[in-house]
Amino acid sequence: MTTTSATATRLSSDVMPPLPEVSDPSRIAPRDARALSRLFFERLTVLEEGTAEYAYARNTLIEMNMSLVRYAAGRFRNRGTGEMEDIVQVGMIGLIKAIDRFELTREVEFTSFAIPCIVGEIKRFFRDTTWAVHVPRRLQEARVELVKATEELRSRLDRSPTVAELSELMSLPEEEVREAQLASNGYNSHSLDATLSVGTEGETALADFIGVDDHGLELVEDFHALAPLLAELDERTRKIIHWRFVEELTQAQIGERLGVSQMQVSRLLSRTLSRLREALLTTR
Repeated sequence: MTTTSATATRLSSDVMPPLPEVSDPSRIAPRDARALSRLFFERLTVLEEGTAEYAYARNTLIEMNMSLVRYAAGRFRNRGTGEMEDIVQVGMIGLIKAIDRFELTREVEFTSFAIPCIVGEIKRFFRDTTWAVHVPRRLQEARVELVKATEELRSRLDRSPTVAELSELMSLPEEEVREAQLASNGYNSHSLDATLSVGTEGETALADFIGVDDHGLELVEDFHALAPLLAELDERTRKIIHWRFVEELTQAQIGERLGVSQMQVSRLLSRTLSRLREALLTTR
């Protein structure tokens, strides 16, 4: 502690009466908390940071004004994500920052200064941690208004509102309403291991509904491209292709049916398949 600050602290202790002992600051009524807060803030301006007296004044201010955090947190109760305890904890950070930054010379009530700080901290929490996919801040804010407008119109109309109705209530172009609806899809994410109820069949994992690559689709495309090429072959060659790849006969069995050697069948198949392969590559 410097000589000057030590002298100021000693003089303040001599001139000012001791701060009142508050057994449970969190139970003080908001009206009484406002009056006491000013007294504690006045004392903070003359107390040395790091002393027991300073810590007592600061901690008491925090506990006395916790009702401001609960009030601000209540405005985010229907955001659709997060536990209220988490929101309150984030709001407490905003309250502490407000206490550390507040100056009596501003000549404003601490309540008027603290509420925007607390709300701002909670909004940052939602913006930075709750979106599964990053979207522009403009759309994040539009989503909040979209949720409110949808709930209001649904209760009023007893049905889901249309984009035009939402646009009129929100005073936004329909295109921006659609963008907000699309952005809302990025607000929450779910684990693929999450279980879903499927009627009377019990539960199943969300991953069971996710499709996989069907490599057979490539064969479908090949068959469609191959059909006109096969049609151009003579009847004898088409029969050989059918026997080999549909009936899955051996080259020797095909040779017996045609009255030729297995080697002749092999050479014919090789020439035909090469010609078909080249034709397929040129058509892609």
